[in-house]
Amino acid sequence: MDDAQRYLFDLQGWITIGDALDAAQLATLNEQFDRRVAAAVPDDANSWRFGDVLDWGPDWLNLIDNPRVTGVLEGILGPGFRLDHDYADLIRRGKGPIGTMLHGGATPFDYGQSYAVHDGQIRSGLVVVAYNLRDVNPGDGGFAGVAGSHKANFALPEDWKELEVDPPRAYVTPVTGPAGTAIVFTEAMSHGTLPWRGAGERRTVFLKYNPHAIAWSARFYDRDRYPNLTERQRAILESPNARYSSRPTK
Repeated sequence: MDDAQRYLFDLQGWITIGDALDAAQLATLNEQFDRRVAAAVPDDANSWRFGDVLDWGPDWLNLIDNPRVTGVLEGILGPGFRLDHDYADLIRRGKGPIGTMLHGGATPFDYGQSYAVHDGQIRSGLVVVAYNLRDVNPGDGGFAGVAGSHKANFALPEDWKELEVDPPRAYVTPVTGPAGTAIVFTEAMSHGTLPWRGAGERRTVFLKYNPHAIAWSARFYDRDRYPNLTERQRAILESPNARYSSRPTK
């Protein structure tokens, strides 16, 4: 994580990483995503959430320690971070699987979704890497956040949370990017999903990470379900604990 990324993440609550997935990865992941959609999603469904995308095969498992992203995660979570949970969203039009309400925020305080800086080191709870599998252009909708709200001393007013309003909320920033972009954000920031108005589908893979000693999800990964994991992948999928002195971080 370089100085510019660190500054922007601390200022906003998110940064974007362009070309976090290359053209070959995108082609493979979208082809496999197509098959999942065809098998599970009704034609008239506006949105759909897929859980446990790591079960889809090695191309999805390899996302958990993407070298284009891991340096940023180490700068936010420290070495030895762990994957907490994962899923993928499909949105064809309108609202996403959990609607269009802002959620998160530094106040009221939540240990699992907190943010601070001590001794020049960012200390965050749950941190998300959201990969765009399709282009998200200005005006399309999709992910948005309230910049700086991960450090807010007061709660976001309840009647400000709904994003399906016209004109759009002035304090909400849409975060866009072409296919292959990774949006990295802290769950301590107020964030949500703007109504989708894009010409095609919104396809987003969410991988959610924690410091090694913390869990948000009550479910932990059974690493024996995934053959041929690298040593580092096994470490990232380890259940939470504070005893990581020998855990691989490179």
